Amino acid sequence: MPPRLEEMMALSASLSAVEMPPGTVSIGKSFTFEAGHRLTGLPPEHQCSRQHGHSYIVEVELVADELVAPGFVTDFADLKPFKAFLDGQLDHRNLHEVLPVEPTSELLARYLAGWFIQHVEPGIAGRLAAVRVRETGSSWARFEVAVR
Repeated sequence: MPPRLEEMMALSASLSAVEMPPGTVSIGKSFTFEAGHRLTGLPPEHQCSRQHGHSYIVEVELVADELVAPGFVTDFADLKPFKAFLDGQLDHRNLHEVLPVEPTSELLARYLAGWFIQHVEPGIAGRLAAVRVRETGSSWARFEVAVR
């Protein structure tokens, strides 16, 4: 046999002999929406008390100890209801007018985690581990869901 063929056969044999270690697998998906807000709890002279907007990036992270066929934490397509919620309820809105919390990145991340757990998680494999909300390329807040 040519040397290259021998190497390929040896590699193939070693691939089938790998034991899959136990552990947790995580996946993430990013979503975007545009929205304005002002933080009403700040003094009038604070820049964030004035109306302004952001191109938000919301990242969800899901985890699973066991994968479902064909080897997913969950199918990314099953996250469409979350995107529909962002688009329908938050996109191009004033967040301080539509959210039941002050629209800081921190509270928005926590609120979105709660919405996801209540409305998306029951119908999917895997569980929500965290939500990150980015207001800008250099500013973000992350809410980590308590182990349940």
